[in-house]
Amino acid sequence: MPGSPPSYRFCPHCATPLVLRNAASFGGLPRQTCPNDACGFVWWDNPAPVVAALVEYHGAIVLARNHAWAEGAFGLITGFLERGEDPAAAVVREVKEELDLDASSTDLIGVYPFTRKHEVLIVYHVVADGEIKLNEELVEYRLIATEKLKAWDYGTGLAVRDWLAQRSE
Repeated sequence: MPGSPPSYRFCPHCATPLVLRNAASFGGLPRQTCPNDACGFVWWDNPAPVVAALVEYHGAIVLARNHAWAEGAFGLITGFLERGEDPAAAVVREVKEELDLDASSTDLIGVYPFTRKHEVLIVYHVVADGEIKLNEELVEYRLIATEKLKAWDYGTGLAVRDWLAQRSE
């Protein structure tokens, strides 16, 4: 599968060894399938939906460092979209969970593939208020003046680029 290794060797429904097939019904992409006609399992291997927040707080942008990241590596607030959850509600939830801030507005910046992590990023500009209190996932944050914010060329950095371009128009 493009972007990620196969996750199954055997069918999770009937335990038959899976086979790799290309089919027009799979968009011509190789998919792991169960050869047992009575089962019909297909491992679609879809990317995980992730919400991200470019948080504007008192006129500055919040960048945070996850405890698992290298020293000096900062990014936007992110989290997985839960089953049945509206993406705008999810980004508000993530900002509350990770920063303990209350969102007063959310505006979609865009949707971006992040093939390196096999994710689809749904990125919002979130204006938030309150007092920043980091949860256990984060070890530090920085407030960056919007005029000093610089985009990076992968993942959520593409949304930062687009947001900065929208602001300059």
